[in-house]
Amino acid sequence: MTRHQIDPKNASASSNSTLPHPAIAVSNINSFIKVTLDIEKGQYITWSELFKIHARAYQVLDHIIPPSQEKSESSLKAKNPDLWSRVDAVVLQWIYGTISEDLLNTILERDSSAELAWNRLRDIFSDNKNSRALYLEQEFSKVQMAHFADASSYCQHLKSLSDQLSNVGAPVSK
Repeated sequence: MTRHQIDPKNASASSNSTLPHPAIAVSNINSFIKVTLDIEKGQYITWSELFKIHARAYQVLDHIIPPSQEKSESSLKAKNPDLWSRVDAVVLQWIYGTISEDLLNTILERDSSAELAWNRLRDIFSDNKNSRALYLEQEFSKVQMAHFADASSYCQHLKSLSDQLSNVGAPVSK
């Protein structure tokens, strides 16, 4: 029997004899989520979508978005609370590792969980939507081609502002 196989006669063996959770194998979250969430860049929608995709792929979405009551009762949290706690710490590290230092200092709290950190970030970005939209609209209207080296840089900047406006629910009309 190999190290990762479970002996059927001893199904209640310690967690060292079972396969580890897939999330524990992720050593560098930044190679998967290439966006660093920053309050100034307004990429919350992009960052959160990439994070949710990654969480789904590594079977930890329930650490940031709790499942319904029926699913919750059959979850890893109910079956193996120690492994749940370890995986939650991994997901919390992923969140902390993909946000700016300013946001980290804003949401960092003793004995937090991935869900609490996720919700704090959501609240920060949803509370600031209106003021962020006003700021971005002003920035968009002030953009002048003369401030850019070439048309490509100018268009990229406009596209970035347009995407950020979309992310705060104020898309640029065509």
